[in-house]
Amino acid sequence: MRTTYHHTTPNIDLFKYKLLQWSQQFDDVVWLDSNNYHQNYSNYDAVLAVDAFTSIKTDYTQAFEHLKEYQNTVKDWVFGYLTYDLKNAVENLISQNFDGLEFPDLYFFQPKKIFFFKGNEVEIQYLKMVDDEWKEDLKEIKQINESTYQQINNPIKIKLRIHKNDYFKKINSMLAHIHRGDMYEANFCQEFYAEETTINPLETYLKLNRISNTPFATFLKYQDKYLLSASPERYLKKQGTTIISQPIKGTAKRSKDKKEDEQLKKDLLANAKELSENIMIVDLVRNDLSKTAIKGTVAVEELCKIYTFDQVHQMISTVISQISPDTNPVDVIKSTFPMGSMTGAPKISAMKIIEALEETKRGLYSGAVGYFTPMGDFDFNVVIRSILYNETKKYVSYSVGGAITAKSNPLKEYEECLVKAKAMRQVLED
Repeated sequence: MRTTYHHTTPNIDLFKYKLLQWSQQFDDVVWLDSNNYHQNYSNYDAVLAVDAFTSIKTDYTQAFEHLKEYQNTVKDWVFGYLTYDLKNAVENLISQNFDGLEFPDLYFFQPKKIFFFKGNEVEIQYLKMVDDEWKEDLKEIKQINESTYQQINNPIKIKLRIHKNDYFKKINSMLAHIHRGDMYEANFCQEFYAEETTINPLETYLKLNRISNTPFATFLKYQDKYLLSASPERYLKKQGTTIISQPIKGTAKRSKDKKEDEQLKKDLLANAKELSENIMIVDLVRNDLSKTAIKGTVAVEELCKIYTFDQVHQMISTVISQISPDTNPVDVIKSTFPMGSMTGAPKISAMKIIEALEETKRGLYSGAVGYFTPMGDFDFNVVIRSILYNETKKYVSYSVGGAITAKSNPLKEYEECLVKAKAMRQVLED
């Protein structure tokens, strides 16, 4: 079905840059980059998939059933995304908030051309129908000038969907729900946006990636819609019969002073509120994984481990399970979606309260981007620390959120949101 070629390059970063420039001619692009961040369960340093041969686009109605049918039929590499609003396909929920971006709820495509990076080696896989194009494509990529992009310097006026005082009121409302026993944790998100704005999506992504350098970075293009993501979080991975989830809960800023930076890490690990947030979500993930797991195989491999990124320190846990070989991969995703780190617990109650208090439909934000392999394995990130862009509507958006628990202080939650938003704001306003 596919022809495989191998290419070695002495300057992998330059080849990546030229390849991304070359990819912009296509309507369907997914780029996933680990930024050489040392992580367990990593198969590739980076992957690029372009040019749809077949695809599936749907709203949330029967979305997972449609995806299952598509994935079973194609039995090939498929790349794409799941929006947060697929919650409505899993539970009796709705999404009625404002949507300035208008991404379809679910989109996956079977790429004609895929590039897998490992070290300075690139494995190139082309569908048989286009495998005679690879030499010409490689020639085109090599000939791309390093400064071919069009720099757009528009002043961008970032607006807040929820202003500070309203944010405090909403957090206090969430705390009232918690004290009443309606839930014990929820992830509350707010949107920052700009209208009538033109950006260069690829250059914006490259700038964001340079200052963030995260292990689940993504550039996604679907026609006139773009995701530019510096995500540090894996949602879910299937590797044979092993399922891996790595929720993030707990954030601390970085310091340029080494001693102070080390103290910030220690303070995060000793923070009772952050620890309780993470442990509550680990319990939720364990419960979600148990729905498809072989009995007794759900295990916490890492609990509340501190990982350091360029912008922040994060508290991450790793939960694994084993499934039967005949369990459908899409069923594993459906039974855990949306990811607990972006919802709260109990999950359904938290999602209802989130919907009532947030001002924006989340869409692709706090959804997932990734791929299925021909053997039915998969790997998906969590769409956070991301800029989203609708080129036709000239609408730019980024959202940030935080976990609200009984111990939450509205001012500290607001300040944490600003820490998370720093990289996106810096990229757009520079």
